[in-house]
Amino acid sequence: MLILLPPSEGKGTPESGKKLQLDSLFGASYLSGIRKQVLDANPEIDTTTCRPAHEIYSGVLYQALDWESLSSTAKNRGSDSILIISALMGAVRIEDAIPTYKLKIATSLWKKHLSSLLDSLNSNLIIDCRSSTYAGVWTPPPQSTVAVRVFQIKNGKKSVITHMSKKYRGELTRLLLTKKAPRTAEELHAIALEKYSCNLIPATGKNPAYLDLLIEI
Repeated sequence: MLILLPPSEGKGTPESGKKLQLDSLFGASYLSGIRKQVLDANPEIDTTTCRPAHEIYSGVLYQALDWESLSSTAKNRGSDSILIISALMGAVRIEDAIPTYKLKIATSLWKKHLSSLLDSLNSNLIIDCRSSTYAGVWTPPPQSTVAVRVFQIKNGKKSVITHMSKKYRGELTRLLLTKKAPRTAEELHAIALEKYSCNLIPATGKNPAYLDLLIEI
């Protein structure tokens, strides 16, 4: 299982931390060079007070995930399965120590450097919770991918939830970390049904499968 998450616009500003160590981050042998280039181009970023990514990213998705309250077993699953797409670092694990930053993602730059690395992961199930802003850096294989969408149901009508969709993706991620990792889209759907009304739309051609969470308003 690989869970792809976006970062958050809201970020913590730690008063203490450790110095950035590029060689400790996910995909260091592939990405350290381009990460250094991005950092050199943004000298205002303080690389001396780095904290784990789940502390830096403070938006509603990460509030709903509530990493610190998870069991050690769930945290181990998350450390193994979560990748966060980052405008500064390309992709990081949830416990990778990173600096706080304000930066828009350079999609074409990171796509060039991330595609082959992420293609090599060969996960049997990819759960894509990214927003459209961050989806462009990598297109995972559709036959093994389930993209999570969130809709509201109000007065019998279905419409897209925008900002608060992050909350439900965070909740779903938390739920998945408390369970045995699903191996198929159908197993993912079964876990999601424990908490949500939801539909699974199978993959077709170049399109991934979709897990649609249906939130009654």
